[in-house]
Amino acid sequence: MREDIQKTKLEKLEKIKAAGMETYPEKTERTMTNQAALDEFPELSESKKEITLVGRVKSFRLMGNIAFSHIEDGSARIQMFLNKKVLGADLFKLYANAVEIGDFVEAGGILFETKAGEKSLEVHNWKMLSKNIRPIPTEYFGLKDEEALLRRRYLDLMMNPETRELFKKKNIFWQTIRNFLVSDGFLEVQTPVLEHIPGGADAEPFITHYNALDQDFYLRISLELPLKRLLVGGYEKVFEIGRVFRNEGMDRDHLQEFDHMEFYAAYWDMRKGMEFAEKMYKEIVSKVTGGHTHELEGEKIDWSVKFPIVDYFTEFKKETSIDLSGEVAVEQLKKKADELGIKYEKSYSKGRMIDTLYKKTVRQKLIQPCFLVGHPLEVSPLAKIDPENPKKVLRFQIVAGRGELCNAFAELNDPIDQKNRFLEQMKAREAGDVEAQMMDEDFVEALEYGMPPAFGFGMSERFFAFLMNKSVRETVIFAAVRK
Repeated sequence: MREDIQKTKLEKLEKIKAAGMETYPEKTERTMTNQAALDEFPELSESKKEITLVGRVKSFRLMGNIAFSHIEDGSARIQMFLNKKVLGADLFKLYANAVEIGDFVEAGGILFETKAGEKSLEVHNWKMLSKNIRPIPTEYFGLKDEEALLRRRYLDLMMNPETRELFKKKNIFWQTIRNFLVSDGFLEVQTPVLEHIPGGADAEPFITHYNALDQDFYLRISLELPLKRLLVGGYEKVFEIGRVFRNEGMDRDHLQEFDHMEFYAAYWDMRKGMEFAEKMYKEIVSKVTGGHTHELEGEKIDWSVKFPIVDYFTEFKKETSIDLSGEVAVEQLKKKADELGIKYEKSYSKGRMIDTLYKKTVRQKLIQPCFLVGHPLEVSPLAKIDPENPKKVLRFQIVAGRGELCNAFAELNDPIDQKNRFLEQMKAREAGDVEAQMMDEDFVEALEYGMPPAFGFGMSERFFAFLMNKSVRETVIFAAVRK
């Protein structure tokens, strides 16, 4: 069936060629967008000024010696009225016999309003811009399967205006962040994607080979360590928006490659960082959603109020009866996980077990936006120790809708402490934790030259997916899918 349709399309392609018309011309004489034509309709229709519009054919109705057809460009859809007497018998017949839904055409003529009150273009001439030769989905019987839509995202974009709108909002999301940071004096930079040592996050990296150097490199899992090297070098406020890669599981909140943003500000403390982050998040929500609330899985998330502060240790004890301020063994944590029916790997370290229990208990209760503060040292190898409690670090996360929407620290700048924490991470790796961080001697050396006290903040496009009430994969324009 599909082969027969494609054969018919190729035959129509030949009809256009036989008529002496180019099927894939290099240029078009377009004079304005469809939306501009609609916006300026009163003046243009009154003056009967000739204009030229373009777009993909979205509908076609033949009614004897007249026809109606809609074309859609990147701005809007507009109706075309084709009259055999006005257009000429040859061009009218060619359009009727060779043009199909999915083709791109150019049409010249004047604007008028039909008896039904629709703003339309009376076509005086037309030409083909691009002939489609493969059957495309229709608006009413199109692709519905999510995997198929992700695999052929261009068809999703072609047939679903809401998908195109989604990615316009995603552009607003990243531009809002960029503008917010730049307006506060941050310098945007770009750091390497390929690294000798991956660091800055707990994640399993992808490995590739650098032929020119004949060495294996890792695709970065974070932006953190190169940006902090820039603080050593003398910059005070830097940020990067870039792609990171983590060879981990795929679910609603996780992808192997995604866009990430991190900023670092010398001489800022946690208080300053929390004030700045709250303002930025409220700005993002306002610009992307047009308000201060949005729906998430049937719940209303309200960003208009001041974010309350939630203490990690307090909530952990409330949910698990384990006091992290005392001595806690990894066996105790695993026993609690068994009691609660929480799955874990036998190789999990104390830090990994704390994090696993937290995610399945405490985090499930955090619905409205809040600051989660006072994380355990074991789960934060790059954050400063809290001087008031050496078992805690100076770290916060904005949490809402049971999800972590950022990671922020008073950055560790003590090279001796940092080296010791890397050594502890290496022990976890040797015990089988593939996500534990590696020793980065070069970064430790950079800290030995001196890094000022600083605040660091990281967030990913997961926050955008959260605002749209969609999985991360749905909000990536070309997501990875199994072949």
